[in-house]
Amino acid sequence: MKKIILLLTLLSFFFSCSDNGFNNSNPYIPNYNFSIAIDMNSVDNSKLLYMNNAIYDSRGGVRGIYIFNTGSGYNAFDATCPNQVLSSCSILHFKNSDSIDPLKIDYAYLVCPCDGAEYFLYSGQSPGKQYPLKQYRVVNMGNNELRVSN
Repeated sequence: MKKIILLLTLLSFFFSCSDNGFNNSNPYIPNYNFSIAIDMNSVDNSKLLYMNNAIYDSRGGVRGIYIFNTGSGYNAFDATCPNQVLSSCSILHFKNSDSIDPLKIDYAYLVCPCDGAEYFLYSGQSPGKQYPLKQYRVVNMGNNELRVSN
């Protein structure tokens, strides 16, 4: 009897495992395979060394990706509005990015110009929206280098 309980317990752990805890299924955003290195020692990417900062990189995703420092790790999301059909307006941008004052730009939120939805970069969620931001894997390679991939 003890062997059966042990076997059932092990099987439940085996079948409950997931690869990274997020689901990339979104009918509006196609899946493109990519793997890019982000060197945070470069001037363009050095903002990622500090919490609550993000950068845009055009080399991955459908229309580029945003990489965000959460303070306890990094999130990477596609730059395409997740609740819109691909169009000229479905490219996300930082909240207040049209401001003349760079200190007013809010790097913790992305905005979809099609519908005005704001997506929180800590979670990828937007209140009332069906799909969150499309998330990608981020691996800290050490020496201030990240690897982002789908």
